[in-house]
Amino acid sequence: MLKDIYQPNPEFAKDATIKSMDEYNELVKKATDDYEGFWADYANEKIDWFKPFDTVLDESNAPFVKWFDGGQLNVAHQCIDRHIETRKNKAAIIFEGDRGDKQVITYLDLYYNVNKFANLLKEDFGVKKGDRVVIYMPMIPEAAYAMLACARIGAIHSIVFGGFSSEALRDRIEDAEAKVVITADGAYRKTKPYMLKPVVDAALTGDTPVKKVLVVERNNEEVTWVAGRDYSYNELIKSKSGKCDAEPMESEDPLFLLYTSGSTGKPKGVQHNTAGYILWAQMTMEWVFDVKENDTYWCTADVGWITGHTYIVYGPLAMGATTVMFEGVITFPDAGRPWKMVEEHKINQFYTAPTAIRVLHKMGEDEPAKYDLSSLKVLGTVGEPIDPPAWKWYYEEVGQSKCAIVDTYWQTETGGHVVSPLPGATPIKPACATLPLPGIIAEILDPETGEKVGEGESGYMCITRPWPSQIRGVWGDEERYKKSYFGDVKKDGKPVYFTGDGAVYGGDGYITITGRTDDVINVSGHRMGTAEVEAAIKKHDNVAEVAVVGKPHSLKGEGIFAYVVLKSDEGVADEIEEVKAINNIIKKEIGNIALCDDMIFAPGLPKTRSGKIMRRILRSIAKGEAITQDISTLEDPSIVAKIEAMANCSTC
Repeated sequence: MLKDIYQPNPEFAKDATIKSMDEYNELVKKATDDYEGFWADYANEKIDWFKPFDTVLDESNAPFVKWFDGGQLNVAHQCIDRHIETRKNKAAIIFEGDRGDKQVITYLDLYYNVNKFANLLKEDFGVKKGDRVVIYMPMIPEAAYAMLACARIGAIHSIVFGGFSSEALRDRIEDAEAKVVITADGAYRKTKPYMLKPVVDAALTGDTPVKKVLVVERNNEEVTWVAGRDYSYNELIKSKSGKCDAEPMESEDPLFLLYTSGSTGKPKGVQHNTAGYILWAQMTMEWVFDVKENDTYWCTADVGWITGHTYIVYGPLAMGATTVMFEGVITFPDAGRPWKMVEEHKINQFYTAPTAIRVLHKMGEDEPAKYDLSSLKVLGTVGEPIDPPAWKWYYEEVGQSKCAIVDTYWQTETGGHVVSPLPGATPIKPACATLPLPGIIAEILDPETGEKVGEGESGYMCITRPWPSQIRGVWGDEERYKKSYFGDVKKDGKPVYFTGDGAVYGGDGYITITGRTDDVINVSGHRMGTAEVEAAIKKHDNVAEVAVVGKPHSLKGEGIFAYVVLKSDEGVADEIEEVKAINNIIKKEIGNIALCDDMIFAPGLPKTRSGKIMRRILRSIAKGEAITQDISTLEDPSIVAKIEAMANCSTC
C-alpha cells in the first residue's frame, strides 16, 4: 500500500534549488505581491540580453499579451554561446543510437555544428528571419542542430513527429507555408532501418510551398533524389564556416510552431515566442528537476513533441546542462535498456511517460535491481496522470525509495510545467500534481460562475494570469486562438486561459487532474473523468494498462467501455469473473455509478510511437463506427483490427 504523503529526502533537500515549503511559499508570496517584479527579476538574472526590455507585461490587447517588450536576445546564443567561455569542453548532448552507437557532443562541438548548419540554411537555401522551416527528423543530434540553427538565424521551425503520415506532414507544411523541409533518409528502430524520406516525397507531391529539401544521410538507405529540390546535408555541411553571428530577435518574435495532432480537422499551429518561452524552460529545469552543474539528465521523449522541445533541447541547454538524446526504443532489446543507460551514463534525472513506466513494469519488473541506479536523484513523469501501482514500482524499484517523483502537469500550449512537485520541498502525494509552480496563478474554477471551487469539488483547470511561456497564438487564426483557449471560462467577467482539463482540490490545496473535460463520461447525469475510472481499474493486481471511453447507452445516456490489457493470462480461467473482480474494485473506489458496462481484455492498446494512447480510435470501436483515422503512425497498426474483431464478437 502507498502512504498518503512522501516527504522530500532530507539529504537531497539540503542542496536543492528550492529547499523547503517555506522557500516555496516565499516565492509564491513574492509573485502574488509583485507579479511583474517577480518575472522581471528572473528575466534579468537568467537571460543574456542583447538589449534590455522596456516593459515586463503588456495586457492591453489580451489575450494577445506581450512579455519583456523591447528586449532583444537569441535563443541559440542563450543555449550555446554564453556557455563557451566556462563550459566549452563540457558534454552538451550525449547521444545513444538505437544500435548502441554513442556520441558525446561538447558545447564547443555544438557551437560549430549549429553555426555550420545555420550558414548552410542561409547560403544554400536562402532561409532568412521569419521563414518557416519544417523539421521531420529521427532522434539524432542533427535534429537538435536544425532547431538551434533556425533559432540562430531567426527562422521559425516547425517539427513534425517522425511517425506522422505524409498527409499529416503535408497539412502542416501547407499551413505554415514552409519553404524548406529538413529530414533524414531514415533511422533505426530495434536495430532495423526505417525510412523517412519517402514520406517527405509523398507529402510534396503536386503543388506545395516547399522549394528545397535537406536530407541527413543517417542509415544510407537508397532514396529518391529530386534534382534541384533535394540536397545532401552530409555533403553541403563540409564546406560551411563554423562562425555565424546570432540574429538579434525581439522578445515576442516567434521561435517555433508545434502542431497539435488531432485526427480530424485542420491542424492547429501552437505558436511560442522567444523570451518568455526560453526563460520558463530554463527556470523549470532548475526548479523541477533540480539539475546541477555536473549532473547528467535524460528525458526519453521525442523532439517531435513539446516535451522534446522544452526538456531535451531548449531547457537543458539554456541552463548549461548535459542532456541525453536517445534514438531507440527503451524496451529494446529488453526492458533493462533504460536502466543499463542510467548505470553507464551515471544519469541523475530521468523523465518519462506513465505509459512507458507501465510497460517497463510489465515487461521487466525485476530489471532495475540488476543495475546500479544509485546516481538517480529525481524521477519525472509527463503526459498523463500516473496510477498508484506504477508510481509505487517507479518509486521503490527504480528510485530505491530515495528519489522524488515529480508528476509534472503541463501542455504544448503552456510551454513548460505549470503544476508540479518540487523535489526538495514538496511533500508528494502519489498520482497528484500537487501545487502550482511559483509565478503560475493556477486555479480550479466553476465553469458557470467563474468562482474557485471548494475542497473535493471538481472544476475546470485554469490559469488566471498570463505567464511568460504561454501560447501566443494559433498560427494564422486569431479567432481560433481566442475560441480554443479563452472562450470557456471567465473570472470576474474576464476570459481566462482554460487548459481543457478537469481537476479537483484536496484538503491541502493540492491539485489532482481528473482528465480532459471532453473525455468526461456522463452516466445518468453524473459526470466523471476517464482518468478516475482508469486509476481504479489499475488497482487490480493483474491489470497492466487500461483505457476507458464512453459508449452510447439507451438508459444512462452513456455507459463505460473499458479496454484492459492484463499482465498475464495465466490463472484467468473465467473472463466473467475477472470482469466482476475489476468492477468490484471500481465499486469500492468510486461507486456503482462507475461500473463498466463493457470490457474487453485486449492484447494491447493503439498507441503512437511516442506512447500516446489514441482514445479516438477506441471511441469509434466502442460505438461500432468505421475507423477513419490515420493508423499508420501507431506503434502496432495491426492492434486496431484485433480489438475491432474482439468488440464485434458476440461472446466478448
